[in-house]
Amino acid sequence: MREQVQEFFPDGTLIDNWFYQTDIPTLESLGEPYVITDYGVFDDGKIYTKLLQKLIDLIAREGGGVLVVPSGTYYTGALFFKQGVHLYVSENGILKGSDDISDYPVCKTRIEGETCNYYPALINADGVDGFVMCGKGTIDGNGLRSWKAFWQRRVWNPACTNKDEQRPRLVYISNSANVFIANLRLQNSHFWTNHIYKCNHVKFIGCYIYAPKSPVPAPSTDAIDIDVCTDVLVKDCYMEVNDDAVALKGGKGPWADENPDNGANERVLIEDCRYGFCHSGLTCGSESIHNKNILVRRIFVENIAQMMHFKLRPDTPQRYEYITVEDIKGSILGSFINISPWTQFFDLKGRTDKPMSTVDNIAIKDCDCSCYQFFNVCSSKEYQLYRFTLKNLSMQVVDRENGYDAVQGVSLENVAIK
Repeated sequence: MREQVQEFFPDGTLIDNWFYQTDIPTLESLGEPYVITDYGVFDDGKIYTKLLQKLIDLIAREGGGVLVVPSGTYYTGALFFKQGVHLYVSENGILKGSDDISDYPVCKTRIEGETCNYYPALINADGVDGFVMCGKGTIDGNGLRSWKAFWQRRVWNPACTNKDEQRPRLVYISNSANVFIANLRLQNSHFWTNHIYKCNHVKFIGCYIYAPKSPVPAPSTDAIDIDVCTDVLVKDCYMEVNDDAVALKGGKGPWADENPDNGANERVLIEDCRYGFCHSGLTCGSESIHNKNILVRRIFVENIAQMMHFKLRPDTPQRYEYITVEDIKGSILGSFINISPWTQFFDLKGRTDKPMSTVDNIAIKDCDCSCYQFFNVCSSKEYQLYRFTLKNLSMQVVDRENGYDAVQGVSLENVAIK
């Protein structure tokens, strides 16, 4: 554990000592082990959803413990973890998802800023406290079949949405607290890889999160989606996916801020990570209404599409504030920061006026990157941009154009755009 120092979120709120407690739980610390091969689950290519769920239920009835996946590959559909039941995937162990959507029964869930009937994830946990997923093994979504089907559907109907091709996420944790996900390889999700909703005190430590961009691109496989959550730490992770690395969500629609299912993300710390290709290192939106006190630091990026993307929907009231990105190094194929209207699937649903959105108190500091363009910021009558601080920046760019005039109050100190 790093020695505690006084550090602060962008609005001056003290970073709690909880964020520095990063020791990885051991298998022995998780309670009584239940090795799945002792309960009739084998490395034979068969799908063992019912037996695995029965074992999870047994562990919960017996007072808790840990489901252990040993070396080998074990197939399953959707699993629902309960209070006191943890998951440990051993080195050379693979828990692999079925690629048959019928193994993921439709249920009430949260997806794309809405609470609705849709498909669960491979790993689900709702209303739990202290849930741990760890080990040096792999959770593999086995998503190739649905990726191919998605792109085939797009050929037939270019306007089809993400939800039109029925596919599960890899991990979905909701209404939970004190969640710890560590050291796992989380890969090949059909849809979003990790989705946390209405959770507090969640840590992702040392995870390898991957979905390919070729030869078959894995559509909308965000590494981590943070949706109406507080106190989230993402540390020492590698993220390479065919969409956003970390996306902040929270709701969408003309009255999204009045819906109790929606809400803000606050106190999110992303640090000491490495990004391979992804569409954006940090995205606010497109299903997002309020993000505050977001700190991203000490990140190495390698050929990501853009570092920061603020999607501002003309049909949704949004506020992105007190967001700091600092000590970023590496190569960016597009813009370091992109702020622009986001009109995909625009729908005012009868509202006669367009809600106003605001971006305020944004800081970019101590960065040394190559990119096509540094500051790609568009003005719009549908949102307002205030108080940007740009400090100690060295950017090697192809296009020197910028959008400083779109912001009311830009502070520049030691900014070199070459």
